[in-house]
Amino acid sequence: MKIANAAAGALVAMLLVPAASRADAVTDWNEIMLTTFASQTPPVNPFAAGRFAAITQLAVFEAVNAIERDYQPYLGTLAAPAGASPEAAAVTAAHGVLVHYFPANAAQLDAARAASLDAILDGPAKEDGVALGAAAAAALIDLRSSDGSSPPRFYVPASADPGVWQLTPGCPAAGGILLHWQDVQPFGVDANDQFRSPPPPALTSARYAVDFNEVKAVGGQNSTKRPQHRADVAQFYNLVLAVGVWNPAARQIAAARGSSLSANARTFALLNMAISDALVTVMETKYHQPLWRPETAIRGGDSDGNRWTSADPDFVPFIVAPCFPSYGSAHASASYAARAVLEKIHGAGPHFIELSTPALRNVALQYTRLEQITDDIDDARVYGGIHFRFDQEAGACQGTQVGKYVAAHNLRRSHRHAHEDRWDREALAWLHTLPSWLTRWDLWSNDRSGFGRHHRRPCG
Repeated sequence: MKIANAAAGALVAMLLVPAASRADAVTDWNEIMLTTFASQTPPVNPFAAGRFAAITQLAVFEAVNAIERDYQPYLGTLAAPAGASPEAAAVTAAHGVLVHYFPANAAQLDAARAASLDAILDGPAKEDGVALGAAAAAALIDLRSSDGSSPPRFYVPASADPGVWQLTPGCPAAGGILLHWQDVQPFGVDANDQFRSPPPPALTSARYAVDFNEVKAVGGQNSTKRPQHRADVAQFYNLVLAVGVWNPAARQIAAARGSSLSANARTFALLNMAISDALVTVMETKYHQPLWRPETAIRGGDSDGNRWTSADPDFVPFIVAPCFPSYGSAHASASYAARAVLEKIHGAGPHFIELSTPALRNVALQYTRLEQITDDIDDARVYGGIHFRFDQEAGACQGTQVGKYVAAHNLRRSHRHAHEDRWDREALAWLHTLPSWLTRWDLWSNDRSGFGRHHRRPCG
């Protein structure tokens, strides 16, 4: 990871961004949604954010699609009057969901709705779109009113045996958080355990020792083997989680491609369905086989029965571990699910994506392929000291399966647009014939400290 060469960046940007690219009501309100999440005190946790985002974007999709009828509906319960405005429907659907779940933001959301609707010509089309959007929001809110996302439940470890997850310093006294999230109703997969990860490596295995020693070497608070660029990604992806990573990335890709309002509505619905379902799925795995975090493992390294590991009783991770079991990585599961959806719709690359956060003003991450983002996320959790590499790989495999399933089985093209699937495949195949220098910026330092993505093992 590093800032891309300015000349190369300008060239690729010119090649990838059509002259007429612009935001639309769907992408505008996707950004408003993330701003609403970010304004909450305390912040919306990434699991709840995934659920709220999926509900919001599905309401937008259902409203727009009831008018355009480009895709198979999610609910199929809405009837659109002829000529209804899809823009007004999208604005009202997003506003309706967000103001329901975040009533304290009503003034800001009402002002944003008014500004968006003012840009639409007054008349019956606008009025019908508003009514349709309100109905879509109400339908999705009602559908998710008893989906298992509340009340909260906590996990108290049943034993202190080696390998069993224990409370870490960031935990509340009540125990491990989000125990109930494994039972949240999914949006697009069939069951919460449909893609459960296989068991982690045995504590006595060579595989466990390799990954133990990696995080021990690079993940400690005072590690001398963590390059600054890996410290940057660890801090960045600790602050910016799946919904906040992949929605901005998708907006940038949509702008570059000049995607239609209808296509954007579908993309953001599938994207956030996949993120939410991956987070539910990974929590089912985590609490089914609750593995200790690296900090517990490293401090107790003499108790694991592995002759290639040793304890460091003073080990403190570079970032604070979330208060739930380690295996697999939730950030990986959600992010690989998102990547699978976006690769199916837009291809793996080349793209031009820049990610930043006001909380780290000196860090801006630039990418040309979606896999570069997930590579950084994998490193972020290991170099942050909170995950083993095999946690990342389990989450990656699980999330990829979730994302592919969600994209393949939901919101498919209507029969009248089925021919466009072939066009998409041919267009993506053409992109992949571009010269290799165009499709591959080297945004990576050669200094990987002996670890990282080149050690990734295949799924299964």
